[in-house]
Amino acid sequence: MPTTAQVPTFTAAKKDPKLANNWKAKTAQELTDAEVLAMPDSEYMNDKQMAFFRLKLVQLKQDIHNSAGETTEHLREDTVVVPDPADRATIEEEHALELRTRDRERKLLKKIEQSIARIDAGDYGYCDETGEPIGVGRLIARPTATLSLEAQQRRELKQKMFGD
Repeated sequence: MPTTAQVPTFTAAKKDPKLANNWKAKTAQELTDAEVLAMPDSEYMNDKQMAFFRLKLVQLKQDIHNSAGETTEHLREDTVVVPDPADRATIEEEHALELRTRDRERKLLKKIEQSIARIDAGDYGYCDETGEPIGVGRLIARPTATLSLEAQQRRELKQKMFGD
C-alpha cells in the first residue's frame, strides 16, 4: 500500500483582541511577544516593533556571548589528564560537541548583526526576495529571518531538488 508524505502545516498565531491596544501605552522594553503579535497589521514594523525586535536581537546576542564565556571556562576546567581511555574519549566528545555548538552560535551572531543592521537601515521585517512582509509571528519565532515563509519554503524545495 503506497504511503503519502506528510507535509507539515503551519498555523498562523492567533491574535488576542484583548491585547490589541496594549502596545500604545507601553515602551518597547515592556512589550510582550503576545502584545506585539496582537498589533494591527497597519502598524507593521512601526517604531515600537523595530525597537522590540532590536532588544530581542541584542538580548540574544548577549546570551550567546555569555555562553561562549562559559564554554571557555568549562574547557579550561576539564583539561585534567584522565588515565582511562574511555573516560578521555567521553570528555573529548563532549568538548567536540560543545565546540560545534559554539560554531553554530558564531554563525548565528553574524545573522544577528545583519538583522540589527537591517533594523538600522529600515529593511527589517521584509522578505529579501519578494519585498513582502515576513510577518510578526515568524519574526518572533526567528528574529533573524530574512525570507517570508513562502520564499523560505521555495528555497528549501529548490535545495532539496537540485542541491546547493
